Parts: sequence; C-alpha cells; structure tokens
Amino acid sequence: MFYSGIDQHKAASVITTLAADGQRVAQATVPNQRAVLLRYFAQFPGAHKAVVESTGRWYWLRDLLVPAGVELELAHAKLLKAIAYAKVKTDAIDADTLAQLLRVGLIPHAHMIADALRGPRDVLRARLELVTRRVRCEHSVGAMVEKFNVPDVGQPPPLYQLQARLQAAQVDLLDAQVKELEQAIQGQLIEDAAVQRLLWIPGIGRLLAFTLYLEIDDIRRFPTVRHFWSYCRLVPGADDLRRPAPAQDQPRRQPVPEARVQSRRRARRAVLPRGAAVVPTLEAGEADPRRARVGRERTGEERLRRADAGCGF
Repeated sequence: MFYSGIDQHKAASVITTLAADGQRVAQATVPNQRAVLLRYFAQFPGAHKAVVESTGRWYWLRDLLVPAGVELELAHAKLLKAIAYAKVKTDAIDADTLAQLLRVGLIPHAHMIADALRGPRDVLRARLELVTRRVRCEHSVGAMVEKFNVPDVGQPPPLYQLQARLQAAQVDLLDAQVKELEQAIQGQLIEDAAVQRLLWIPGIGRLLAFTLYLEIDDIRRFPTVRHFWSYCRLVPGADDLRRPAPAQDQPRRQPVPEARVQSRRRARRAVLPRGAAVVPTLEAGEADPRRARVGRERTGEERLRRADAGCGF
C-alpha cells in the first residue's frame, strides 16, 4: 500500500508518497497535467491511497485518479489546520504531513458529493449568487428613491434616473438567468423520490427541497441525528457556550433553532400569567442602577476606570 499527500495549487501540485512502513519513496512537484500525473502514480504498482485538501479544484483530480485505481480522500481544510499546525509551512511539508496523516488514519474527512449531483448543486449555488445580485440591485434603486424622498425613480435628477434604468435592466436580466438555471435542473430533480418526500413536508417548496437534497446528499453519511443538527448549524458551538450573550444590536453567530425559542416561551407561560412581563421593580426612593451607570459613563469616570483595568494598571 502506498500513501500520497497532494498539496494542490492552480498550476502544479507537490506530491509526497510514502510506503506502508512510513518511509518516503518519492516527492515531486508535478504540473497539473493529466498525463504527467498519471505517469507519476503509475510508477507505484499495487494499492494506492491519496489525499487532497477540500479546495475548489478537486473535481478533475478525482475524475482522473479514481479510474486509474487510486483511492482519493478529501481532507477537511479547516480541521486539518487544527491537527497539523506548524510554524514552518511549505508545499513540501504540507504534502508530507498529508501523507503521514493518511497513513495513520488521522485525516479529518470532508464529504465528497456524488458525481451525478455535482452539476445540479453548483447550478443551484450559482442561482443563489444571481438572486443575491438581484436583491442588491433592487436595494440600490430603493436607496436612490429614499435619498431624494420621492415616490418613484422618475423624479430624481437625470444622472440618477440613468442609474435606476441600468439597475432595473440588470434586475430583468438576472430574473431571466435565475429562471433559466431553475429550468435546467428541475427536470432532473423533481421526479427524485427523496425530493418528492421533502415536498410533502409543510413549508418546504420546490427550491428548498432541491437545496436540502443537493447540500445534504446522502443522509446516511451522518452517524447520528446530533451530527446532522451540528451540520445544519442548529446547535451552539463550543465558543458560543463560553462566550457571554451578545448585545441586542449585535447579530448572533449561529441561528437559534425554533424548537429552543418555543421551549422558552412555554417555560415562561408556565411561570407567569398570560400577558405578564418580567420587569424589575424599584422601591420608593431607590435609584435605578442602569441610569446611574449611564451617568457615570457620561462623565467619563467609568470609561477611564475600564481603560485602566484593561491596561493592567
């Protein structure tokens, strides 16, 4: 068995190959040409495993190596950095580290989507990008109307009307492109049994069903339900558990699942009567500590005290 770590770049790749006992048998910088790569791997007869990081260039590499008998694995780039941190990083060191981790079975795997679903998933992601651009154009027109406080785009000065016409034309173009992308994948996906099951769920429409089906791929790749919830970002991360709650004007890093919101509401209704609110009460003559704190900050005393504490004085 041979183990190869591939540090892939745009024009060339650095490959380190190890034998089963861990000895390096080859290391080379190979141009990203199919014939040259096949010649490199052909010099190692027998079973062969290779690993590459999950960048945007692994599609063609898998299509090239798997038919040649090389089992290619995809490494999770972010988790790989946590495992194989090094002060000195070169392409050769990265390739050697990938090969060593592959040989001992410590590669953090990233999911390889099925070949048949690659195109539809990328088309759906391209559609999302076009929708984002369309919304940006619509917001630009709305901001222009608000800037001059007029009811429509025909009343601002001529140069702004020109901008509004160009933005509207771009919106129409993006609308047509979005519909074209949707029609390109609908015939392939709408009859799929998994998509049909998703469409039976209330609140899930055609495009959402396509998105769930293509992004999740095979649900069996998650060993437990907990792993699936974590993949969907429906549970707080380790950092969120230690970090204090953000202020009201700061967005949360992770979405709060609806189940947690409903459970909090049910718990509140169980303790308080309907319509009651949790409002702190003050005794007669007692000063509100929040107002006192605002007053201190206005005088600058609180800010100076915090600055001194932060500097360690």
